[in-house]
Parts: sequence; C-alpha cells; structure tokens
Amino acid sequence: MNIEKLKKQFFNLYGEGDCKIYFAPGRVNLIGEHVDYNGGRVFPCALTYGTYLVIREREDDSIFFASENFEYKTRISTSSIKRGNTEWVKYPLGVLDQFQKKGIKAKGMELLFSGNIPNGAGLSSSASVELVMSVAFNELAKANLDQVELVKMSQKAENDFVGVNCGIMDQFAIGMGVEGHALALNCDTLEYDIVPLEMDGYKLVIGNTNKQRGLADSKYNERCAECELAVELISRKQKIEFLCELNNKEFQDIEFLLSNDIVRRRAKHVVSENQRVFQAIDALKQGQLEEFGRLMNASHDSLRDDYEVTGIELDTMVEEARKLDGVLGSRMTGAGFGGCTVSLVKDETVETFIKTVGENYKKKIGIEADFYVAEIGDGAKRLQ
Repeated sequence: MNIEKLKKQFFNLYGEGDCKIYFAPGRVNLIGEHVDYNGGRVFPCALTYGTYLVIREREDDSIFFASENFEYKTRISTSSIKRGNTEWVKYPLGVLDQFQKKGIKAKGMELLFSGNIPNGAGLSSSASVELVMSVAFNELAKANLDQVELVKMSQKAENDFVGVNCGIMDQFAIGMGVEGHALALNCDTLEYDIVPLEMDGYKLVIGNTNKQRGLADSKYNERCAECELAVELISRKQKIEFLCELNNKEFQDIEFLLSNDIVRRRAKHVVSENQRVFQAIDALKQGQLEEFGRLMNASHDSLRDDYEVTGIELDTMVEEARKLDGVLGSRMTGAGFGGCTVSLVKDETVETFIKTVGENYKKKIGIEADFYVAEIGDGAKRLQ
C-alpha cells in the first residue's frame, strides 16, 4: 500500500491538514472452522494485507465516510448512528454504536478506508474494517480501552448491528495477531497461546476461488441455529453450554440423542474439528508437518460432508491442490460458500502449484483464481 498516495487521496477529498493512519490485517484460519461460535479452539494468524484508515477529527457533528474500494460515500450526523444502512459503512457504524453504548459519544470525523483484502474472499475484510475503526476511534476519543475490549466490541458490532452471528475468531486474530506466529485461541475463555509458525521448507498458499460470498445472506446463521439445537437436545440428557465441551468419544456416546441426521452431522463436525485443532497444534510444535497437512485435509472433508459449507468451487480447488507432489494438505478457510482455500506447499513447488491449480480450476469452473503466498503480520495498530 502506498501510504503517501493514500494521504494525497484523503487531502483531495477533505483538504490538507494533519491526519492519522491506522491498519488492521486480514486473517487466515489454519484449522478449526465453524467452532468459534461453539466454544471451541481455533488456530488463525494475521496477514500482512488488510484495511488502512486515514482519519481526522472535525469541529462539527458530521462524519464523512469514503472508501477507495467502493463508490458509495456518505455523510451522517453523530446523532444519526443507527441500523438500516446496507452499504459497507454498516461495519464502522456498528463500531461507533458500540462505543456509544459505553457512553463514549461519536465525534465529527473525516474517514477514508482503503483495503487490499479481496472483498468477499473469506479473509475477513469486514472484521478488518471493524478493528481498524475500533483502534482509530479508541485513540481519537481518548477512550483508553484495551485491545481485547476492542476485539469484543468489534464482534458485537457484527452480531448486533450488522446481524451476522459470527464468533470471536476473526476479530481476535485481527486485533491480537503477532508477526510470524499463529494464535491458539480458546473462543470460550479467550485464553490464547502464541505459536511460532515454523514451516521448515513449506509455504502457506491462499487460493481465492473468486466465487463471491456474503456471510449475512449465506447459510451461516442457519448453521449457528443447527448447533444451538444440538446443544439443546444433548442438554436434556447431559447439560452442556457448547458442543466443544465434548470430545469425540463423549459425542459418540450421546449422538443417539440427535435423531435428526442433519443436526447430528453438524454437531459431529464441530466436535471432531475442535479435536483436530489440538492435534494440529501439537503436530506443528513437534515439526510434524505431514501430520499437520493430514489434519488440514480431514478438516476440509468434514466441512464438505458433515457441515456442508464448501461448494463446487472450493472442493475443486482443494481436489486439484491435493493431486500435486509437494502439497501436504489443503482445505477451505473461513465461513465457506465460496472464498478461499489454504494449502501447505513445498517451497520449490509453489510456482508450479499456482500455475497448475489455477489452470485446472479455470478449466473445470470457468473462473480465474487468484493466489497469495501468505506472510504473517501483526494485529491492528496505528501506522502514522
């Protein structure tokens, strides 16, 4: 991102003067999908691309929103922050709504957002916008809230204001990321370990299917409801708050309580996926990359067969990746229904991987894919 060019664009919009620049990354989840809202453990990391925000305070009560990624611009009054706007500004507005609920009133501001996360790719562009707004406004308003509190508020903004029942993973990874490390996060307690990503001759390659997906109008909320029903049915016999309180053996002993096959398979995925996260973190710490790759594959297969959130685009890209020598594992990452895959690929075969998977995917699906070699960066912060 060319920061000077971004500042020039800001001055073209709003005039010269002092301004501040903030950044929040996107994230990729290495394993542990659809367990965050089920009280489980996830293993995400922050990326080096994300959302930039140039911000300046005003003396009046006007908030100006603009983005280099979308044509929509608007001005609202600080007294007019309410649900209903369906454009991209609902994400930063949701954050300001959370501050207001804490008694921290919005200020007049000029805002210019610019992101280099592919929109709708499942790398959490929405959570990135929320965190960059949270960190920036926290400083502007001198609210002095800690980073974990900003993470929680950003999740609440998505839940309550945008209307997506997401868990805490995306916002936490984006707020708390550490360069060169992944976060082993317990989504129930928010306890976490920072785990060095020592890939030893391998790279993480993200494949964007370019099949657009939006969480709010996908079946994401439907999956949340199916998991809640599973908890309710199991709790008639054995009281639990989250599915991830169960291990595989415990689930096998009580799965007869889930007579609805769909609900049973949804719960089976969640419980088994949570166990895979523990196994994958242990494998990585011990340098067992082949085992880590095997668990990535098992994760995708469970998301495809039991949770049913993949689709032909993601499945095709994963299938083509697994055919190649030098690929230890490949899986969908994010909520699914389109978006991205993440693959563990041997250094010297990365170029071949991108070329071959890209060509075969286009031949079968008819869409041009994009690929990124993941670089692991820090969480949301002020740049200038």
